[in-house]
Amino acid sequence: MKGTAINSYAPDFELPGVDGEVHHLARYLERYRAVAVIFMSNQCSNVLLYLERLKQLQQEYADQGVTLVGINANDAIRSPEDNFEKMKEFAQGNHLNFPYIRDVTQDVANCFGARVIPEAFLLDQQGIICYRGQIDDNPDSAESISRPYLKQAIAQLLQGEVIEPSITEAVGESIQWR
Repeated sequence: MKGTAINSYAPDFELPGVDGEVHHLARYLERYRAVAVIFMSNQCSNVLLYLERLKQLQQEYADQGVTLVGINANDAIRSPEDNFEKMKEFAQGNHLNFPYIRDVTQDVANCFGARVIPEAFLLDQQGIICYRGQIDDNPDSAESISRPYLKQAIAQLLQGEVIEPSITEAVGESIQWR
């Protein structure tokens, strides 16, 4: 598996968000106990299936010092639906309750080792990657989930437990690389 290994420091980033702000990983680590980075896009069918679950996770854990951060790294030439203006429309139209930011150079996705969308990376307060992979084991049906991997990892992290499993195989569409 390419990219940053589990129990290693996540690559820092400073990227523009659909809210007009610049989002810096170091600022998130100062404010939150955990940051869940979700590589996503505007038109991936699996992302659309997961949107409500991601918003629920954000809502459930926000007051416990956890935030989700959505990152779109798709090349806007290969995937015009993922340009910055379309991201703004997507965030507004879907009432995202977490930051949605743009990785134009694809450096952040490449350094993390993200391959598909959606793919989740959970970082502790020191910026160490504790979990990477699937959000849960059933993109098609929230009612049929038997392994809520990301939610379980967040809970284990907040309780100071070992995160098990720390890696799952993310399933989705390939990131549109340049």
